[in-house]
Amino acid sequence: MAGGDSLPAGRRCILHEFIRMKCKMFAATPRASFFPPMDEEIKAPDGQTNYLIPGSIIAAGVIIALAVLYSNGAPSLKRDTKNTSPDTAAYYASDDPILGDPNAKVAVVEFSDFQCPFCEQFFQSVEPGLVRDYVRTGKVKFVYRDFPLSSIHPMAEKAAEAGQCAKEENKFWQMHDAIFQNQPDLSIANLKLWAKNIGLDQAKFNDCLDSGKYAEAIAKEVGAGTRLGVNGTPFTFVNGIGISGAQPYAQFKAAIEAALEAAK
Repeated sequence: MAGGDSLPAGRRCILHEFIRMKCKMFAATPRASFFPPMDEEIKAPDGQTNYLIPGSIIAAGVIIALAVLYSNGAPSLKRDTKNTSPDTAAYYASDDPILGDPNAKVAVVEFSDFQCPFCEQFFQSVEPGLVRDYVRTGKVKFVYRDFPLSSIHPMAEKAAEAGQCAKEENKFWQMHDAIFQNQPDLSIANLKLWAKNIGLDQAKFNDCLDSGKYAEAIAKEVGAGTRLGVNGTPFTFVNGIGISGAQPYAQFKAAIEAALEAAK
């Protein structure tokens, strides 16, 4: 969820999809065929035309307003007021997937949804720099936690389960990469194919995924995130500082540098 606002979980993903589809409609549909039906929607039931504002202008105004909200939002950095002590078990569990030195003084904990477009953006634009500059140098541990927004992302839950099933064979991060690299093609069949491609025991993985073995554990992850104030994805904690959305890498870097300085 981009921007540190108080929109309900998943709202920004919904805005993203709404704006994308509407812009696509404007670009692909001739004006003569698109606007008359829009104008027709504001006619009164008795057939009399409402001359106040054409429907096409309303639609354009709504899209512009949503675009402004989507792009600007509220400040994205905020202190977690429910648990202000940094790097505690409240932010992650010992069995969560951790990349880097488990003893690193700074923990970057991401609550994520494998089907969320903003999480894929985080994967592409933030994670590489994070791993290069901080994880591989031993300064930061990167923790992944599941927060599937199942109401708007129907494959998010099973993708999260697939990650946990892969973790049984110590290949969570390989599955994590495979899913985000192929996000538009998410399906049960492809999750099983990607498991095979990364060298997982096919029968074991398929049985794990089909059984819903980790559904309850993932529900607990969502509950933990909610208690911490997570209301959309991606939502990242840097030693207690919450960053909402796939913000520019420079913003994460500034938060990490501040946490490293405070940890001295």
